[in-house]
Amino acid sequence: MTSPDAAGPAPFPSPPRRQGHGLRRDIDLLEALASPEGQARGGLGVIRLSQLVGREKSQVSRALKALAEEGIVERDPDTMEYRLGWRLFSLVARTSENRLVRVAEPVMHALSAELEETVHLCVLRDREVLTLLSVSGHSFRLHGWEGRGVPAARTSAGRVLLMDATPDELYVRLGLDDLAEGFAGSTVHSMQDLWAKIEDCRRTGFAEVSEEFEPRLVGVSAPIRDFRGRVVAAINVSAPYDRMGESLTAAGRATARAAQRVSQQLGWEPRPTVPAVPRFT
Repeated sequence: MTSPDAAGPAPFPSPPRRQGHGLRRDIDLLEALASPEGQARGGLGVIRLSQLVGREKSQVSRALKALAEEGIVERDPDTMEYRLGWRLFSLVARTSENRLVRVAEPVMHALSAELEETVHLCVLRDREVLTLLSVSGHSFRLHGWEGRGVPAARTSAGRVLLMDATPDELYVRLGLDDLAEGFAGSTVHSMQDLWAKIEDCRRTGFAEVSEEFEPRLVGVSAPIRDFRGRVVAAINVSAPYDRMGESLTAAGRATARAAQRVSQQLGWEPRPTVPAVPRFT
């Protein structure tokens, strides 16, 4: 009988190398789905993916099936094409949000010290603005906004967070109801009103509201962009009218400068030209 020592090396790669090789192939598929072609078409079929990654169709099909079972990719039941899945986006969103908070917090502290007001980091959640973080250099200034959702159309943060939206996307997200219902001070009632405010944000680089959300409360917000140039968050400063009402525009400019610093740390590079945006009809 041949001893184990005399049997020679195993006829297959060791598990760590095999797993790494498979992971590399899976990443190749995900990168193909995330390519400009994949994004423009809304998905890619097995044949096209096999061409892009240089693998047999049967191998690609098995790999995609395994990834789909885990929610990393998903298959359109009508076209039978694959696209990136919900679970991958969920992981990326959580990672990006954590990084966003880490990058934004020191900039927010500096802005809070400059304006002597509380500063908030906000994101869009469906029809509402959600505050992820509030910072202040003054112990007597209460926060109370973390985790609280407020209507997007009636706040300065909501208006800058909607800057990338098209008119159709606004209709889908917000509907056709009176956008000021229950808020007597709001100047935004219709989708046309909201679109005009969003265009103001694009022109100035920030939004401001005065007593539209709450009596005697004013606020300014500016957009934070990621490496693609997409608005992913907003820096907001809210304060009583008697403290900031007469200096809203100056506060807005300071907030825009702070938001740009955060955006640049996220990989955004300002472009010399502004792309055309759809007109409201």
